[in-house]
Amino acid sequence: MKNKSTIFITGVNGFVGSHLQTYLGERGYKLLTPTHKELDLLDSEAVDNFFKQHKIDIVIHTALVGGSRKEEHRENALDNNLRMFFNLSRNRKMFKKMIHCGSGAEYDKRFPIVQVKEQDFDKRVPVDEYGFSKYLCTKYIEQSENIICLRIFAVFGRGERYIYRFISNAICRNIFELPITMRQDVYFDYFNVKDFVRIVEHFIEHEARHKVYNIGSGKRINLKTIVKMINTITEKKSKLIIAKKGLNNEYTCNNERLVEEIPHFIFTSMEDSIKDLYEWYKKNKKSLKKELL
Repeated sequence: MKNKSTIFITGVNGFVGSHLQTYLGERGYKLLTPTHKELDLLDSEAVDNFFKQHKIDIVIHTALVGGSRKEEHRENALDNNLRMFFNLSRNRKMFKKMIHCGSGAEYDKRFPIVQVKEQDFDKRVPVDEYGFSKYLCTKYIEQSENIICLRIFAVFGRGERYIYRFISNAICRNIFELPITMRQDVYFDYFNVKDFVRIVEHFIEHEARHKVYNIGSGKRINLKTIVKMINTITEKKSKLIIAKKGLNNEYTCNNERLVEEIPHFIFTSMEDSIKDLYEWYKKNKKSLKKELL
């Protein structure tokens, strides 16, 4: 039986990192998952010592500052994200491969990002600190030997921050018989975090043909349609309140490069993902805080 790789995952207290920790642990990989208190990724000496103390095959970097609705304008996002990334990447001789979690924000969210291809990268430079930090990391990765970037678009699923994330927030508001609210309708490329962890495992086990991949379902869906899906599977229908008419900037990707790399991969349908998430929140209703919705 083939020995499983030893994998160092950053950001395990976060949404994506926690799912990777659970999934890869169940798959039999040996995991190193220090929390921020155990390893400060901003401390270059501490990071260097961590690599010296452990034999690491693969690094999966999910830790980040900014990027969410709660932290849209987080100060020092640029400095912190770059320091974390380069404290890891400068130790590239100490690991075989690094998988870096990028973001669709690298394409510059000031403008509509419509079914964008990897070849469209660098046509604009993001002005926000979070997007610019991810942009700079990818510019470095393009010239690297053993680092790839998985550029995440709209990932969602169990355990995300239901107070801020639209799909989870909408489901929870329905469960508590509250109206569902949105600032403005918009098209996203949503996909289930359960699919993302399977994609990551592919790149753990196989050599990538490219340096960067858009990670999305390749299907655009707007928020109003998602609300209709939620109302279809629930007993009581929620009223939808939209603050502003029209559409906000689209945020979708072309995933042909990913599909060519993993041709038999099947994304979970939005209908099945929403049903699963609804049942999960319904079972965990007692842990939800209605007053925060």
